[in-house]
Amino acid sequence: MLNGINNFDFLRIISLDSAFQVSQQTVSIIERFGKFTKIANAGINFKIPFIDQIVTTQSLRIQQLDVRVSTKTKDNVFVDVVVSAQYRILDDKNQIYKSYYELEDVKEQINSYLFDVVRAEVPKMKLDEVFEKKDEIANAIKIELGEAIDGFGYEIVKTLVTDIDVDDRIIQAMNEIVASEREKLAAIEKAEAEKILMVKRAEAEAESKKLQGEGIANQRIAIINGFKESIDEMKKIEGIQSTEILNLILITQYFDTLKDVAASDSNTIMMPNSPSNFSEIGTQIREAIISGNLVAKKD
Repeated sequence: MLNGINNFDFLRIISLDSAFQVSQQTVSIIERFGKFTKIANAGINFKIPFIDQIVTTQSLRIQQLDVRVSTKTKDNVFVDVVVSAQYRILDDKNQIYKSYYELEDVKEQINSYLFDVVRAEVPKMKLDEVFEKKDEIANAIKIELGEAIDGFGYEIVKTLVTDIDVDDRIIQAMNEIVASEREKLAAIEKAEAEKILMVKRAEAEAESKKLQGEGIANQRIAIINGFKESIDEMKKIEGIQSTEILNLILITQYFDTLKDVAASDSNTIMMPNSPSNFSEIGTQIREAIISGNLVAKKD
């Protein structure tokens, strides 16, 4: 017996205090009278009862810290950037030692560096660029953060910009700007299309008038040639004068015109007229031809 405790109970207490279990992907740090002694890995481990103490058990799994950082962009828009930093303790005795004894609060340290890097990177960019270059922001955070905690037993596995939160009024204004730009582009495209149609329509009209003019000219040439042939044939008749021939042709054209008008669907008002007036028309034509010849001779 030892002060009321038998030997069996004493040995049992010692054995229970000396043997301990460490779970997978964790390590325990052992101190002896306040001084670091060893690192216990996963499995069954032993320590000196009442002398060695388990001061902490560290996880080697990847851990994640989510941080929301409020900052301002280059175009003076305030945004909340949510960054997720994934980190872990390096599986090495020296690194595990440093992670506990040289860094008091890793989460607070990471949080501080995240704030510093985000507030250094985002103000260099406009709001549109923040959305477009969020991967670049995440990569810059990883580099800066990795260099900062490199000597403290931790490794930055990955950093992610998981959210960029902007005031609803800013989002609405941005949407209105984009909509306005789209409408402007649509108006420009519509105007260009109308311009092309107008040009093509004008070209088609010009070509049509050209062809129409050529057709009328050819028609007149054909009519003149027909008149000429008719006059030449009529001259062969004895006793007929050129004026009578011309009057006959004009009367024929007159009646042909009346025939065409009657056959059409148009509403035509016929003014009182007499075929005898064609003699006056013939006289006017002859006088015009004679005047033209005199002017040509004077020139």
